[in-house]
Amino acid sequence: MTTYTGGCQCGAIRFRVSGDIKDSSICHCRMCQKAFGAYYAPLVSVRGADFEWTRGERKKFRSYNFVERGFCGDCGTPLTYEAPDGVAVAAGAFDDPSSLPPTIQWGVEGKIGFVDHLHELPGERTEADLAAGSFLNELVSYQHPDHDTPVWPPEDRT
Repeated sequence: MTTYTGGCQCGAIRFRVSGDIKDSSICHCRMCQKAFGAYYAPLVSVRGADFEWTRGERKKFRSYNFVERGFCGDCGTPLTYEAPDGVAVAAGAFDDPSSLPPTIQWGVEGKIGFVDHLHELPGERTEADLAAGSFLNELVSYQHPDHDTPVWPPEDRT
């Protein structure tokens, strides 16, 4: 049985999924665009798998009469789409989102035209932007690492 872990950006909320995950998608509907603050929302259905929250409690926003969206109340990371037929978890919240490639696109009526051309844009590594601001050389990330930790955040945040 495969086990997947993940959580929010600040580490206040963590989850574990055990079992087969077969339904990974991208939703282009306007509601998902707003909920994720992005051009589309990558979601992974955990229907049929054993899903559990292992740290913290998510906040919820009721986006439809039967649907709630879970998010971290501390850092704002979108976490879930919760409907009567199951829960879908934000793909980027998994510790290894590359292991869950999308298999279908939903809400294509709301798809933004340039999304199909994103791969044509020039690409740069993160470090290429260091010259843009001297503060970037001294940045310290407070993002939770992509694995479970016994305690978070660490005591020595300076």
